[in-house]
Amino acid sequence: MNLTQKHALTVTGRPDGQPVMFAHGFGCDQNMWRFVAPEFAGTHRVVLFDHVGAGRSDLRAYDDQRYSSLEGYASDVLEILHDLDLRDVVFVGHSVSAMIGVLAAIREPDRFAKLVLVGPSPRYIDDGDYVGGFGKADIEAMLESLDSNYLGWSSAMAPVIVGNADRPELGQELTQSFCATDPAIAKKFARVTFLSDNRADLAKLRTPALILQCADDVIAPSVVGDYVHEHLEGSTLVAMNATGHCPNLSAPAETVAAIKAYL
Repeated sequence: MNLTQKHALTVTGRPDGQPVMFAHGFGCDQNMWRFVAPEFAGTHRVVLFDHVGAGRSDLRAYDDQRYSSLEGYASDVLEILHDLDLRDVVFVGHSVSAMIGVLAAIREPDRFAKLVLVGPSPRYIDDGDYVGGFGKADIEAMLESLDSNYLGWSSAMAPVIVGNADRPELGQELTQSFCATDPAIAKKFARVTFLSDNRADLAKLRTPALILQCADDVIAPSVVGDYVHEHLEGSTLVAMNATGHCPNLSAPAETVAAIKAYL
């Protein structure tokens, strides 16, 4: 199976430009970057893709064993970079894709120039002194709810995740995106995402990273952004005015400006 079909791969922008790869979060697809990615097309080679199970990806490519951890998704990122023969890549990862990018860059640091981590979290569950934002019981209850009624969970959770209650259309869009994801795969990806623990991986990263931290982010609160910044050597932390967990949707101009200032 070719990777264009597997990941609904789209490559635009300047063929000779530095590559910028945008990776979407849980329940989303590459469409979530539609207000951000075009702003780089004049200067960069822009790479967009869907994780297997999301968007227009080929569901036949889903493999339980491969995607039982975030490493499988990191392998997909590296496969795409190999296939397109890309180096000096700026990887922009939203939510769980931030950690997927970290894992990929640890494995093949020569492929990456910089990482941009949008709302990253190395672990969602509180653990001793570590604050992830959720108790273990909270996550178990959420996964149980997701298992029993994925569509109901989506319509309840999406507006909370995106924040910006005064702009209900954003919550509606994320709900529709969740509902367009294959439910069986989404349930498995949710477990991999929300039960992951990548704290020990942060110290292994040698690629410079920008952390974009939103205000009032229930999924990755500011204390988590601070933790990532403290544990990623040479990282840059930007506290955004944007609220919620999806600044690529809610505040694309601020997101673009922060990334361009860093690059």
